[in-house]
Amino acid sequence: MLAPIILFTYNRPAHTRQTLEALLNNKLCAESELFIFSDGYKNDSDKNDVLEVREIIRSIDGFKHVHLFENEKNIGLAQNVINGVSQVVNEYGKVIVLEDDLLTSPYFLIFMNEALEKFANEEQIGHIQGYCFSLPNLPDAFLIKWTGSWGWATWKRAWQKFNPDGQQLLNELKQRKLTKTFDFNGNYPFTRMLQRQINGENNSWAIRWNASLFLNDMLSVNAGKSLVKNIGFDGSGIHSGKEDIWATKLYDEKLNIDVISEICENENARKTFEGYYGKVNGFWTKVRRRLS
Repeated sequence: MLAPIILFTYNRPAHTRQTLEALLNNKLCAESELFIFSDGYKNDSDKNDVLEVREIIRSIDGFKHVHLFENEKNIGLAQNVINGVSQVVNEYGKVIVLEDDLLTSPYFLIFMNEALEKFANEEQIGHIQGYCFSLPNLPDAFLIKWTGSWGWATWKRAWQKFNPDGQQLLNELKQRKLTKTFDFNGNYPFTRMLQRQINGENNSWAIRWNASLFLNDMLSVNAGKSLVKNIGFDGSGIHSGKEDIWATKLYDEKLNIDVISEICENENARKTFEGYYGKVNGFWTKVRRRLS
């Protein structure tokens, strides 16, 4: 059975339309069930956009079945994701997750479903990631101790390890002296992101999911060539600025997931990520981004 797809939407009709159009170009969409969780509007300023999104999702066709859930009030992206993933994965045992600003390759669903099937019983693997930075010398697929939130999948057994308590997660990272490793050898401030979530400065579910699996020593299956493109860096999203450092091109061929032959982290991939994070998070890089 193919994994159900979840799409989370809010107030961006143009992005939502593009996300759905790309998804419909996937070869398995007609055989897949789609669950759409539409968050409610905050006030009159975003009411019309939310209503326009709902017109789009109510008319969508081309999937095996479409299930719509429209929140009466705005609960925020984090709670919408946590509630929606929990509901669907607990019923179906596995799930593929997208947000309303992600374009997918025609081979995205194939990759995700193949990985979900191949590693269903591998307790050390808890996440599948369809997005990848534009980096050289990466295989078609690899294992890494890190989770991304742009086009991902998981199983019920792994989602049960999600801890929404950021303070508990941060305490354990510090007690086990793992913050530097969690931050890719100090090259990217994931620990600070978690602290900011605790302080109420962001409402990220993703940093808590990342930390939850990291502390459980679980790996992610990552596509080595990006099957996802984020189109939300235009200032329109809740957590999206106007930076283009994450820009990538969609890979339009099938990836070979069988290149993963043993269940352990790909050390070369981790070092490559460390180097990339070091560049994008370096002092002068941040200065140039602020001046641009």
